[in-house]
Amino acid sequence: MMDSRPTDAFQPGELLNNTYRIEALLGRGGTSDVYRARSEISGRLVALKVLKSEFSGNDDYLVLLTREEEIREVRHDAVVRYSENHRTQDGHVYLLMDYVEGPGLDRMLKQGPMSADDLLIVCRRVAEGLEAAHRRNIVHRDLSPDNIILRDGDPAQAVIIDFGIAKDTNPGAETIVGNEFAGKYAYAAPEQLNGQTDARSDIYSLGALLLANFRGASPDIGKNPMEVVQKKSEPLNTDGVPEPLKTLIDRMTDPLPDQRFQSAAEVLDHLRGSGAAAAPGIDPDATVIAPPPRGGGDTAAPKTAPAPSRPAENTRKPRGGLIALIAVLILALGGVGGYFSGAFDSLLGPTYPVAEPFSLIVETPKDGTPSAVGNVPDQDVQAAVTQLMAQQSGRAELTLATGAISDDWGADVLAILDRLRPLDSWRLVVNDNSARVSGETADPALHDRITAAFDDGLPGALEGEVEIALKPVFLPTATVSDLLEETADCGPLALPGSTPVGFGPQSDLVVTGKVAETATRVRLFDALRELAGERNVILDVEVLNPTLCLIESHLPDAPPGGVGVDFIVGDRNEPNPSGRFFVGENPVIDIVLPADMTDGYLTVSILDVSGNVFHLLPNLNRQDNSIAALRQGQTGEVDVRVAYDLEEAAQNGRLAFRVDDSTLGKSKVIVLHSAKPLFDGLRPTSESAVGYARALQDNFEADRNSILSLDSRILETARP
Repeated sequence: MMDSRPTDAFQPGELLNNTYRIEALLGRGGTSDVYRARSEISGRLVALKVLKSEFSGNDDYLVLLTREEEIREVRHDAVVRYSENHRTQDGHVYLLMDYVEGPGLDRMLKQGPMSADDLLIVCRRVAEGLEAAHRRNIVHRDLSPDNIILRDGDPAQAVIIDFGIAKDTNPGAETIVGNEFAGKYAYAAPEQLNGQTDARSDIYSLGALLLANFRGASPDIGKNPMEVVQKKSEPLNTDGVPEPLKTLIDRMTDPLPDQRFQSAAEVLDHLRGSGAAAAPGIDPDATVIAPPPRGGGDTAAPKTAPAPSRPAENTRKPRGGLIALIAVLILALGGVGGYFSGAFDSLLGPTYPVAEPFSLIVETPKDGTPSAVGNVPDQDVQAAVTQLMAQQSGRAELTLATGAISDDWGADVLAILDRLRPLDSWRLVVNDNSARVSGETADPALHDRITAAFDDGLPGALEGEVEIALKPVFLPTATVSDLLEETADCGPLALPGSTPVGFGPQSDLVVTGKVAETATRVRLFDALRELAGERNVILDVEVLNPTLCLIESHLPDAPPGGVGVDFIVGDRNEPNPSGRFFVGENPVIDIVLPADMTDGYLTVSILDVSGNVFHLLPNLNRQDNSIAALRQGQTGEVDVRVAYDLEEAAQNGRLAFRVDDSTLGKSKVIVLHSAKPLFDGLRPTSESAVGYARALQDNFEADRNSILSLDSRILETARP
């Protein structure tokens, strides 16, 4: 528990939404605080994650909290139960979740090393929770000791918390927030530093925190970014870690994602001892192949204690029977030796260990080493597959075995491999007589030819699925354009780098334009990332809000005129190039007329986030908006003030503003240059932004020469 401060969002004893009574502050972060509260209705303890006031009006952080709320769809005892977001009357936004009583692994880390047995129990429990989350395509991305709580101190009751991706931005937290990377350097997977995250990243983080808690010390991540990158490319040092924890951590934290466990299910299989020897890159549901012991012999039976000695009998028995028995035993042992040595293979055929199931995986990955791992029925198939791998500089680990397979199994497998060889990448997984074939190519003709080769199914007695994907070298521009059209919610999105051919393998996928919400930007990035393959995705997209986007669709289609908009903090008379003003500040706005703008009329309005428009020029106190009157005989660039310092406004009666917390967000200053006054008479000081935009559009359509140019700039208001 932590001591409360007067500046905290909530105080002990406070009642939220007539339901939740605050009991204590549990922790503080850079963007949010966590409280323990109790339902006045049910008496149930809950935890409340509260966005700090400065972030509660920020779309970026609200969408992150919304994403975290979606974890409520995951139902597992190892994952904290989320409920929903709420907003109090004074604007505080909080996320409701179950309260978990117990120490976090971060506290255990500070207390010293944990036992290997306890950590294996924690690993099993957390892997079960991750499997449930990953099944719903939810990746934690910031798994670390402080995000795992041991309910009642029991390792078997470990619970994963905090699925949010907006973390503490204080330097000491060693955390980055952004589209590219979310997570703590010490526990993040190497690929996360490059903005690539999937379920395997969570597996790496789990392995790294297990190692940290075993040693009782956080990983050494280096003293500067270069050292961080270097250390992340190296395997973690597991010297001195006892088995089986050492092998488990090594397999979970390989710097190369394809060499790790590929899923939480594989981690659990390893823990259950049902097949940890899976080759890197094998599908989570592929059968694991473990070669039989060398020599094919059975494990020796345990030795028994010698029988008690018995007194020697004086009676002598005939030795002929004993000699005959010894002869039979010699012949029998010779036969067994010949059987296992292969001396009788010419008569009986070779005998190999039984493999259940009889499995083989052969693959040529797009980026990786070709490999063949598993069972084959005879030396001819073994030699053929080994030669195929050697031709591709790959590896083969093949075991001669017998199993529940058809007589033509080997010939059928070789026939499939022969068909797949021309593909850019391919994979064959066989279990007994069931097979799964996949591959891809950029050549349409080759795709059609190989697909046609499997029209009648797999060869011989093999049964299963075939999926050959056509992945062209160029990503068609039309495919990306269709996605942008479906996603756009604030006018059209553009592809400035597009060509008629499309986007090549090394091309950057650049998108420009505006969107109404941060959630739209996140959705767009995720969808483009899926389309782009290995191409870089660059979103040069401005996030507005639904009101401004609605207005954008009604504004006249006029070109920019080069008019500048400068912002100044009136209270301090300081330039504000960012255009961001905080509650209590006084925005001063200057319009900068270019030197070549010498005639016509200037109309300046500000459209705020609430959907209203305020007319800065002309208005009742300043009705003459002709360029000549505004220049007052000056040439060159001229500054025209349209929103004033509060003290100056009090003297001359001009417009002035002070930011309050009633309408925070993005507003837009619009500057129109027209050949003649836009309207007959003055517009009201304030009106509906949509009504004003439609009036402008009607004016423009009636006389397209009336509006010569349109310039604009965003002004943003926020809590400090």
